[in-house]
Amino acid sequence: MNKLLLVALPGAQALTERLDHRLGTTPCPLESRRFPDGEIYLRVTGDVQGRDVAVVAQLRDPDPQLAGLLFLADALRDLGAASVGVVAPYLPYMRQDTRFRSGEAVTSSSFAKLVSNAFDWLVTVDPHLHRRASLGAIYAIPAAVVPSAAAIAAWLQGRVAHPHLIGPDEESAQWVSEVAGLAGCPHTVLRKRRLGDRDVELMLPDLQALRGHTPVLVDDIVSSAHTMATAVRQLLAQGHLAPVCVAVHAVFAGDAVALLQSAGAARIVSCNTLAHPSNAIDVSGAVAEAVRVELEELRARRRD
Repeated sequence: MNKLLLVALPGAQALTERLDHRLGTTPCPLESRRFPDGEIYLRVTGDVQGRDVAVVAQLRDPDPQLAGLLFLADALRDLGAASVGVVAPYLPYMRQDTRFRSGEAVTSSSFAKLVSNAFDWLVTVDPHLHRRASLGAIYAIPAAVVPSAAAIAAWLQGRVAHPHLIGPDEESAQWVSEVAGLAGCPHTVLRKRRLGDRDVELMLPDLQALRGHTPVLVDDIVSSAHTMATAVRQLLAQGHLAPVCVAVHAVFAGDAVALLQSAGAARIVSCNTLAHPSNAIDVSGAVAEAVRVELEELRARRRD
């Protein structure tokens, strides 16, 4: 039988091992290094002839990884792979989803075209869908979205006493409300006014409902962490308990973690969509199940 092979791009080895364990697959080794001029060298050392293959990629800081991602997909096809999918739990280039100013590149669409041309299917976790109804609006391949809410809710239930979930801005509402529903706890969404890339103003009501609860700030992508840090400081200023900060995708650019710690966060945790010391919430089981479904559907289409 044509069993799936997983190929890990640099940085995705730990997640690939978890997926191999859950799927019962065998890893396909990859040699990768940089030439002195910065160009990437790739060598697939497993036999992919006639096999379905999935590339596992953790796409923090995506630009240096994009060439390797596309070159590897092309190499796998050239080596005879029956199909090539991509498992990218963090899907970058989703924020620029419209042209805010004349002449801007709508990079979410551009990135989607590149990935759709290179791969046969995609599995990701909670992409930043703001102005898009679904990934199908920009991706021309089957794209499965794995929700993280159940895993976050399960983590909260076992580790946080009397949580009250807080979304730091309106864009976080969809994640916060879903997690709160699954965890059976109250939630509140704050309002944000962005003054610059690293300067935000939050409208924080007097949250009397928080008394006796542990505030839990939840957001999908924490990059600079300025919004979340502002929320931490304002909650503490109102006399609430130090909040727990939860990120689906731990981008944590620059000094983001230090910023949250200095603001007074009680704990910083994240899902393991991006490898980071804060990883405490494992979504690999749900990702593996989505890969299994995508593969079954792919093979059903081939039989038809």
